[in-house]
Amino acid sequence: MKKSFLPLLLAFILVLSGCVNTKSKVGNEEKSNEGNKSANTSKPAIEILGMSTSEDDMNIVRDQLIKNGFDVKLNIQPDYGSFTAQKDAGNFDLALSSWTTVTGNPDYAVRALFKTGGDNSIMSDEEVDKLIDQAATETPDQFTGTYKKFEDRLVFDKAYIVPLYNSFKAQGVNKDIVNADTVRLAKSRAVAWETIDFNDQSKRDKDPLIVQQAIGTLTSLDPIKGNDGSINTLNTNMYVRLVNLTDDDVVTSDGSLSLNHSIADGNSDYYFLLRDDINFAKINDKKAVDSGERVGADDVVFSLNRAKDKDSVPDHRTYSLHEHIKDAEVVTDLSQLDSVKQSGGNGTIREALENGLDAKIKELVADKNDANNKEGKYQVVKVTTTEPFPQVLNYLAHQSAGIVSKKQVESINTYDVASFDPAKDIPYGDQNTVTEGDQYNNHLYASGPYILSYKNDYEAVFYKNPAYMKGTNFEPRISQVTVRFIENPDSSLSALRNGEIYLFNGVPETKYDLVEGDGKLVLQKNKSNAVSYLLFNTSNREVAKSEDLRKAVLYSINQEEFINFYQGNKMKASSTVSPLVQTGNELVADSAKVKEYLAKYQDSKK
Repeated sequence: MKKSFLPLLLAFILVLSGCVNTKSKVGNEEKSNEGNKSANTSKPAIEILGMSTSEDDMNIVRDQLIKNGFDVKLNIQPDYGSFTAQKDAGNFDLALSSWTTVTGNPDYAVRALFKTGGDNSIMSDEEVDKLIDQAATETPDQFTGTYKKFEDRLVFDKAYIVPLYNSFKAQGVNKDIVNADTVRLAKSRAVAWETIDFNDQSKRDKDPLIVQQAIGTLTSLDPIKGNDGSINTLNTNMYVRLVNLTDDDVVTSDGSLSLNHSIADGNSDYYFLLRDDINFAKINDKKAVDSGERVGADDVVFSLNRAKDKDSVPDHRTYSLHEHIKDAEVVTDLSQLDSVKQSGGNGTIREALENGLDAKIKELVADKNDANNKEGKYQVVKVTTTEPFPQVLNYLAHQSAGIVSKKQVESINTYDVASFDPAKDIPYGDQNTVTEGDQYNNHLYASGPYILSYKNDYEAVFYKNPAYMKGTNFEPRISQVTVRFIENPDSSLSALRNGEIYLFNGVPETKYDLVEGDGKLVLQKNKSNAVSYLLFNTSNREVAKSEDLRKAVLYSINQEEFINFYQGNKMKASSTVSPLVQTGNELVADSAKVKEYLAKYQDSKK
């Protein structure tokens, strides 16, 4: 996504004879990782890495580079599966990449991708780091100028990436079976299953809702151990969070663990009033049952503390999203809510948390089992940030901030993190424990509307959490959701049109007309936070060493050609923050600049 379009950095790989090759072979030619000079010409050689599903984009980039004096090789791979190994081996000059800001805030659009040490970053630039951290402390009316400086540095001054376009978000719905009005298409967050309903409501407990996703190998069902297209939607529906995002990226308590939330004056303390009508679900005999354990403040504190601690689990992939959390604690002193003012000075925290409640706050309790909202007994959690950081709320809406069971996770994760052995240690959320076969031993505890029962190579089966907000508007409508693993978009569209799936999130722009022309389907379309771009190799190629060479590539790219190819269903982008912050920057193709920078590069090689 991630989130969403998947909050996701795509770099792609070449696997030969079952292992990573430290040399790249394209067509009948071979060149080493150090080679940027073709054996047959003085033109700089550029190798572009991508998947077959992105071959159209690769061809457009190739043609534009060739026209501007480059010798281009395409390294087209059939799937996503092993991209990390090839990327780590450095077998590319440019990797066709994509990112979706699934939290609706610009910090997420840059921190993991471009900050030194970021979860998905392969670059290091002190000025970029400084600007990212500065913007994080600022409010929207302040950070526009800072993000402009960031974008200037990232793209136009140093040419670390080449922006291609901003995408729309579209999904096809079988309106003959599913009530399309109940299907949300949010700008950022993943598809929420709990609101979806059949036209014939008598089917709720008899028929599954059948949806699709491309990737069947799941990174982890522990929400902090993955942030990619394999699990973003699944974990979003399996774990409740302190807050959510509306379809237009506004932070809300609706449908979350919080009845209300409020920011304290100073923008460093955040208060959350918890609801008491969610229990964890577990799996018995492949069916969802109520575990009898309430989701409460101790689980929230445990979940957030492990989310921010990079050493809490092996292979922690989301800690940088939560590094601004200094502390999470249970508030039991009611007078604190009366003495602390809301941000901006408009009343007390207590007044904000009591807004719209049927029963006002009479008592704050430490034990989750003592909470009784109808009697005015509540739990409150306070989150404190390392510095003023309003964007923390967007991160708390991300799937990686999903609330897990303290009791259950601690009972599973008994290994020593420092000496973790994947050959014998089984961590919470390991996909093998939910995969049919000898290793199946489902230990999941789900705080969200659905829980994964089992999966295989073909599909994953989820069941409704029987103890999730019962009797409210957020209780799941449909009892079973089946997720079919269909990697190819054309195959997914065919399955939608044939009635094999009822919802296809991610309809390609070139296929909109097929959905719109099918009488039983409806196309839902919205602007998205998804940006496609070219990522330069920053370690072992000439493009890593030469800023001039990178800028020559940058100014070879004409975004209008992508927009025309996609029949107007793409938008211009200057970086991954383009859908979120209007910086005023624009990449304009300039052949004169290409010649200038190529000449400088060639002179430096003499």
